[in-house]
Amino acid sequence: MGTPRQVLFGLDIDAMTLEQVLTRSDDHLAMRRRLLIGVVNAAKVVKLHRDDLLRASLLECDLLLADGQSVVWASKVLRRPLPERVAGIDLFEKLVAKASADNRSIYLLGAKPDVLARLESELSRRFPGVRIVGSRDGYFADTESEDVAAAITASGADMLFLGMTSPKKEIFLGKYADSLGVPILHGVGGSFDIFAGITKRAPRIWQRLGCEWLYRLLQEPGRLWRRYLTTNTAFLAMTLRELVHPMPSYRQHAPVVPQSNPASIARSADTGVE
Repeated sequence: MGTPRQVLFGLDIDAMTLEQVLTRSDDHLAMRRRLLIGVVNAAKVVKLHRDDLLRASLLECDLLLADGQSVVWASKVLRRPLPERVAGIDLFEKLVAKASADNRSIYLLGAKPDVLARLESELSRRFPGVRIVGSRDGYFADTESEDVAAAITASGADMLFLGMTSPKKEIFLGKYADSLGVPILHGVGGSFDIFAGITKRAPRIWQRLGCEWLYRLLQEPGRLWRRYLTTNTAFLAMTLRELVHPMPSYRQHAPVVPQSNPASIARSADTGVE
């Protein structure tokens, strides 16, 4: 039986806790059944309404989780509550720990080559049992995507983590997820840089207050101030509109990204993916 979903900003977001996601992951690993995990925050909610490829890729996810605390707050204001924030970086850490404990294999895709090397070293140090069966930096041309996908398939990995920016990682997963044969697929954004020690994550108190974006802004004000100002303002306006005129689910009418080989790996009957 599937977990409840809340329709927010046209998206069917799974109302799950982190522990529930890990339990679902165990089930899919045991059966080698695809679990494509997507996460949304305020910036992505704003962007997806004008980015058809990003939107279609998110709709292809088997689980769609609230990565941003602002999305959780909005769900409560809109009286369609989500139980908690499931941060992509926290899920990444828990899944790698699970791979280490259960002798599972992982593939890392994303970041710059030097960052990727530092990440592999750090993960091997922190999680000695984890098997890294392949890696590739995220700076490849679109014409190379098929070769990258083939290398992932050949690795036989149990989990694939993508440390690439949106919408590149969503588009890659939307196009190749079914042909990779990897049960757990998770786009983790900037988590590679944090684990590699390139950037610093906000302290726990900032996270609980939903102010990780402010912590990042204070680290890189010149680069980020305009982005956060426009994104946060747009998200607030969208929340007010959603309160008055809730958007229907995009799943009712939106196309999905074409799949490379839909029969290559089983898909869960309880995900609601069409």
